Amino acid sequence: MASSKIRGGKNMWTRAELKDRAKFAFKRNYWRSVLISLLLAFLIGGGSGAGSAGSALSSALGSDGSDITSDSYDDFYDDADDIWYDMNDIYDNTDHTALLFAGVIFVVIFIIVFVIIMAITILLDAFIFNPLEVGCKRFYLRNLNEAALVGNAGYAFDNNYKNIAKTMFFRDLYTVLWSMLFIIPGIVKSYEYQMIPYLLADNPQMTKEEAFAESKRMMQGQKWNAFVLDLSFIGWDILSGMTMGILGIFYVQPYKDGTHAALYEALRYRTPYQQIQDPAPYQQNAAMDQQTTEMPNRFENQNMDQPFEDRTDY
Repeated sequence: MASSKIRGGKNMWTRAELKDRAKFAFKRNYWRSVLISLLLAFLIGGGSGAGSAGSALSSALGSDGSDITSDSYDDFYDDADDIWYDMNDIYDNTDHTALLFAGVIFVVIFIIVFVIIMAITILLDAFIFNPLEVGCKRFYLRNLNEAALVGNAGYAFDNNYKNIAKTMFFRDLYTVLWSMLFIIPGIVKSYEYQMIPYLLADNPQMTKEEAFAESKRMMQGQKWNAFVLDLSFIGWDILSGMTMGILGIFYVQPYKDGTHAALYEALRYRTPYQQIQDPAPYQQNAAMDQQTTEMPNRFENQNMDQPFEDRTDY
């Protein structure tokens, strides 16, 4: 049930609570949220419109193909036989050495092009897409408490850019390496690293080691709960597919992104730290709070009924 209580430390969060918070923030800043989620879906492949459109196209082609008659199939097979015999004649009359050499050249060119495309993709992902992802996460974090601006998407480029790019690159690298072992460890690690972009959006000065350690701490005992939270959107995903991704663009994806930001906020600020490395700052803050509560009221014991011109306390 959406209202199931999830225990984290001394506090609890519920899926219903996170979703209500996300919906309120999303509807308050609707069009900006849609734009940011569309950008985020493009960056990390979160959109479902392309797959839905492809399925619809396949269905349309399939329905047209059902009208082909048996005579058309016979003509097709006759043409296929002719082509096969022609190819055999060409093969028998061709210099096999030259054909093999041409095949090797084709494979080498294909590998070179593939490597270049992969290198460009990795560079774009590391230096542009990942920092933009952090900026989009910052938008949703701020949007929980105020109407955030689209300009937050570029936040990472102006705030410790190198550290953000490096940390996000290693997040992707480790996720890929774990996924190469088995699918399940890759999924588990992706949830363990889920809070890294939010941590960097919240504090870009956080080092790579600190970000990985803090994300691991926050998700300890919460990975299954986060997985169930994602599963709770499956109905919306089905509806999004039925509308060829339109519902996903204008409602479902912003709804999801806002909920994930609310999950970060709940885990980061409502769940107490298991261990405080340096308690001095916290003790100092507590002392300041105590002093504030003990400050005397400057109007205490004053006769507030005196005429203003006779008072000396102003």
